[in-house]
Amino acid sequence: MGRKYFGTDGIRGKANGPKLTPDLAMKVGMAAGLKFVNGDHRNRVVIGKDTRRSGYMIEYALVAGFTAVGMDVYLLGPMPTPAVAMLTRSLRADLGVMISASHNPYEDNGIKLFRPDGYKLSDDVEAEIEKLIDSDLLPKLAQGRDIGRAYRDDEARTRYIEYAKRTLPRNMDLTGIRVVLDCANGAAYKVAPLALWELGAEVITIGVEPDGFNINHKVGSTAPEAVAAKVKEMRADIGIALDGDADRVIIIDEKGQVVDGDQFMAVIAQSWLKRNMLIGGGIVATIMSNLGLERYLSSIGLTLERTQVGDRYVLEAMRAKGFNVGGEQSGHIILSDFTTTGDGLVAALQLLSVIKEEERSVSEICSRFEKVPQLLRNVRFKAGKPLEDKTIKKLIAESQARLGTAGRLVIRESGTEPVIRVMGEADDAALVTSIVAEIEAAIQQVA
Repeated sequence: MGRKYFGTDGIRGKANGPKLTPDLAMKVGMAAGLKFVNGDHRNRVVIGKDTRRSGYMIEYALVAGFTAVGMDVYLLGPMPTPAVAMLTRSLRADLGVMISASHNPYEDNGIKLFRPDGYKLSDDVEAEIEKLIDSDLLPKLAQGRDIGRAYRDDEARTRYIEYAKRTLPRNMDLTGIRVVLDCANGAAYKVAPLALWELGAEVITIGVEPDGFNINHKVGSTAPEAVAAKVKEMRADIGIALDGDADRVIIIDEKGQVVDGDQFMAVIAQSWLKRNMLIGGGIVATIMSNLGLERYLSSIGLTLERTQVGDRYVLEAMRAKGFNVGGEQSGHIILSDFTTTGDGLVAALQLLSVIKEEERSVSEICSRFEKVPQLLRNVRFKAGKPLEDKTIKKLIAESQARLGTAGRLVIRESGTEPVIRVMGEADDAALVTSIVAEIEAAIQQVA
């Protein structure tokens, strides 16, 4: 049975839509607070947010819920998701909350919850919170002196900046590097430029003028054209594009070309191997990562552990199997030596340290392997389970046999919309195009 409120990454939906309302936010505060309240100390929760107008509404509803069950609330203001995770640990909070819908447009918003150790809640804990939300919470509310209070934490920004800076190798700074930084008019619009400037970089910013409605609008990691154009205009050494909550990063080289997460992970893997920092003998990525990455890692004696799509699955595999580098093509880069979630700024700093150390251009450093031709098609369907059709199953098996060991097929149903994603890759681009087209047509016919 599906969950009522939580999805794959917290609660997300249109602000004041059928799912995400102030009433629900207050109940989430009460329910999550009750789950994490214990009697041996004054319990506390930290709350960060991105720059959406609806963030104010949700923030104060959460404050009402948490204080009603006796938790003290520390308001961080606009702050990246990874900063909230870090500050939850650093401030010894019992719970952390991020109000954001990540790379979605401003109309949407969401609530992400973090455990005291900075990791996202498990499915089981989220299920317990859902039961509490739908229960009678009134008899469980705090009374009198036990009611919580709210504080604004003005030092949080400085704490995160100092933490991010310390992830660079000792005695290294970024003097001499010209950076175009795009903060997507989102959560990192203050902390990211300041961190890079304090490290000595020349920083040219875009996407740092949020108005409550322009988050991710034609800027940020989902619209890298803006930072690419600025890189070429300013003759910068590198472009860095974050998303709305700054847990994702896309890199642009000095020529204005996009560097995807696969090339990024290859650079980090080789660099950390050289520094004796890499743990696990390889990295973790999803089934969507390019076969070229797998071949490159193999050439330097490393393995690639694949998971289903989603940064939470990457992190689960990293923790279960002892890896400290993982990520996705889309730019979620998880470096568990430093973070408990994707951190766009920290990941970018690791790349900048390689640039500084090797004194080569981004285009040279981030061309570790040649991509295997890859084609992705999204096929919409109205109802049913097209992938369970016998004809489709037979075609997929025959197509994989045609590719042999020199290629891959990844065919999966989206978890968020009625779409089947058909991805094929192999050295023979014409064969990939033909096979993907055949499967796409067959699914359309069945659907």
